[in-house]
Amino acid sequence: MLSFLICLGALAFLMLVAYRGYSVILFAPIAALGAVLLTDPKAVLPIYSGLFMDSMVGFIKNYFPVFMLGALFGKVIEMSGFARSIVKAVIGVVGRERAILSIVLVCAVLTYGGVSLFVVVFAVYPFAAEMFRQGDLPKRLIPGTIALGAFSFTMDSLPGTPQIQNIIPSTFFKTDGMAAPILGSIGALFILIVGVSYLQWRCRDAIANNEGYGTGHSQEPQVADDLNPVHPAIALLPLVVVGVMNFVFTRIIGPDLYGATSEVALNPSAKPVVQQVSKFLAIWSVEAALTLGILTVFVFASKTLAKSFADGSKAAVSGALLASINTASEYGFGAVIAALPGFIVIKQALTAIPNPLVNEAITVTTLAGITGSASGGMSIALAAMADQFIAAANAANIPLEVLHRIAAMASGGMDTLPHNGAVITLLAVTGLTHRQSYRDVFAVTCIKTMAVFVVITTYYVTGLV
Repeated sequence: MLSFLICLGALAFLMLVAYRGYSVILFAPIAALGAVLLTDPKAVLPIYSGLFMDSMVGFIKNYFPVFMLGALFGKVIEMSGFARSIVKAVIGVVGRERAILSIVLVCAVLTYGGVSLFVVVFAVYPFAAEMFRQGDLPKRLIPGTIALGAFSFTMDSLPGTPQIQNIIPSTFFKTDGMAAPILGSIGALFILIVGVSYLQWRCRDAIANNEGYGTGHSQEPQVADDLNPVHPAIALLPLVVVGVMNFVFTRIIGPDLYGATSEVALNPSAKPVVQQVSKFLAIWSVEAALTLGILTVFVFASKTLAKSFADGSKAAVSGALLASINTASEYGFGAVIAALPGFIVIKQALTAIPNPLVNEAITVTTLAGITGSASGGMSIALAAMADQFIAAANAANIPLEVLHRIAAMASGGMDTLPHNGAVITLLAVTGLTHRQSYRDVFAVTCIKTMAVFVVITTYYVTGLV
């Protein structure tokens, strides 16, 4: 019992400090090693060097290029004016009177195209604020609207999304980003319909109570006119390139080029580098697709980017470093927690859930909620229990593609609790507080979580993958 309380206390401590705004990079090792200290004091330093740091560095080795290229792609989309052009085009099609749907679709297009969630917040907020102001809709609904568009179905449900939450499961299940396309699309449609319906209901309720945009807000944006507007078709092209080439590299070029195993020696006397392709193909495919997307932006906006690329790329790399090390710290924390005696109690409790898909969904979304990170919570869960999930799925004749999709969607379930970094950033950028706007973000969180079980039910009823 004491070992379980130590494990739970470490998790609660990390959640508390994250909620209060302290750095996870600093406190993840403190929380992990504090638990080790209470378990076996002499093991603190060996566990730090041999487990925490090994796990943290391993995560960075695998995923930092995806973080970096994703941040850089988003930055060049922003600096080139492509993001603004996409926003204006969607608004023109959907209509300014449908502000909520317009902003959700804009966020979805950008996120599915590979733009970082954090970049989407900065890029879309000025236009969201302007549309809500013109329609006299409550500003407090903007965070929930952006969260629905950027933090939900395009992050982990739609097949082929290049977001990291859709890539991490591939390294454990030897799948790719297109895993379970029908189930993912059904889940995405559920989130979109229910989420927009909820936000529209909240908006109608506010209007009925004579609540408008409001006054005295902070962080009100000033949107400058485009000096060199970009045609929407050109602006969308890099996003199309990323999506299409990710599929092509995953399904055609990668398997043909490397086969099952890659063995490379740069000179006859060098020791060959042997790599299991199935473990990394999805990561390599996203990296190649994002690189081509960045080059596409340069082809059409090289003059514009030349003025600001030096500073912009530094900001993108800095953001990618911070995001990846934050997640890697949580990954190292999870590796230590998984090695504690108390985790055996947690694992046995979760094992008691007989259904393998429900087991995986609850495990992943619980740890994502505790850590406040979809990628961090999923990494912790899969690093500790992927073999168990695979064995249970094989015994039940469940395709590993289904495990991939459920893990990805569950990671985006309860991840957006109040201490989530993206939520804190979203509220800071919009100039709103948890008290004003978190209710709607939490509603989106619940809808995302419900969608996972809708997908599980759909699979068992129809057998669709």
